[in-house]
Amino acid sequence: MMDSSNVENASARCKARKASLLDSTRKRQLLQQTPDQLVTSIADSGYREEIDIYSTRFEGAELIEVALAHNLSKDVAEVTNFCQGNLRKQVGVYTARFAYQNAKTVLRAVQNNVDAETVEKSILPVENKLNSKWIEIVRENDSLRSAVESMAGMPWHRSLVNMSVDSTLQEIEDQLDRHYYSNALSAVKNPDPASKILSRFLKMEIDQRNIMNVLRANRENLPSESRANMFLPGGRLFSGNQLRTASNITDNDSLIDLIRRNSKMDVNSFEDSLKESEEAKTLDPSISWIDHYRHEQLRKLSFLHPLSVLPIIYYIASKVEEVQELRMMVRGLSAGLSREVIEAHMNI
Repeated sequence: MMDSSNVENASARCKARKASLLDSTRKRQLLQQTPDQLVTSIADSGYREEIDIYSTRFEGAELIEVALAHNLSKDVAEVTNFCQGNLRKQVGVYTARFAYQNAKTVLRAVQNNVDAETVEKSILPVENKLNSKWIEIVRENDSLRSAVESMAGMPWHRSLVNMSVDSTLQEIEDQLDRHYYSNALSAVKNPDPASKILSRFLKMEIDQRNIMNVLRANRENLPSESRANMFLPGGRLFSGNQLRTASNITDNDSLIDLIRRNSKMDVNSFEDSLKESEEAKTLDPSISWIDHYRHEQLRKLSFLHPLSVLPIIYYIASKVEEVQELRMMVRGLSAGLSREVIEAHMNI
C-alpha cells in the first residue's frame, strides 16, 4: 500500500514555525524585563490569543503559566493534524510522551494533596478541554492507587495496576517512562529507513535518561536493587547485561569511563558539568547540559535527515524548550532569582 506521508510539506511548515520561535538574543532581552513587562512581551511573541483567554481569571506569573501550557497543547495538536500517513504515526510516537507527562502531573498532585483548583491554575488549565479528564482524576482521588485505577483505558493502565500497592510515586513515574519507551520502540521496529531513523533518536534519549538515572541514584545513595529498577531498557549505552553493570556504578568517574568507551558524547564537556554539579551540590548543571546536548543532537539529525520525521520532532522539541524557558523566566524572576542563575539553565 502506498504511504500517503506528506514529509516535504510538513517539514516546510515546521521550518516556518521554527523560524518564528524566539532566538537567543530575544530571550536575553526578555530576561532583562520585570515579570509584569514579560506579560506584554510574551503576548507579542505569539501567545496573545491564549493570554487573552485567561486574562480575566489570572494575572502575572499565573497568567503566563496557563497561557503557555494551553498554547503548547494547541501547537502540538496542529502539527500532528497537518501530518499524514505514516509520518503522522511517527509524530504520534513522539508526542505520546505528553500524555505520560500529564499522568505524572496528576499523580504528583494527588500524592501531595494538591486540589483540582490549584492544578487548573497552572499546568492543566481548565479552559483547554483536553485537560478535563486529568483534572477529574485529581478531583476524584485521594491516593496514588485510586488515581492509577482511575486511568482505565489509558495505554499504561495495566502496567501500573500490576505494580505493588505500596509503590512510591517515583517508582510509578519510572514505570511510566519504561512503558513509554517500550511502546515507542515497538512502534518503530520496522526495517524501513524512516523507522530506523526514529529508533536511533529514541535510543539516544534512553541512554541520556539512564545517565541521569545514574546521577540521581548516586546523589540519593540508593541501594543496588532500587537502582536496577530505575533503568530503561532499549538503549545502546546500557543494554542487556550492561543494565546490571549500570546499577553498580556508584561514582561519577566510573560513569565517565563507561561513556568514554561506549559513546560519542562530548565526555570532556559533560565531565565539566559534573564538577559544576558537585561544587553547587545540585544536579541542575549536569541535567541542563544533557538537555542541551540532546537538543543539539536532534538539530543535527534533523539536518542530516531532512525528509524524515526528525525535522517535525525538532520543531516540537524547540517549541517545548521555548515554553519551558519562558516559564522559567517568569517563575525565576517572580521568586527573586538572579538573571544569571536563570540564564544558566537556558539554552542561550
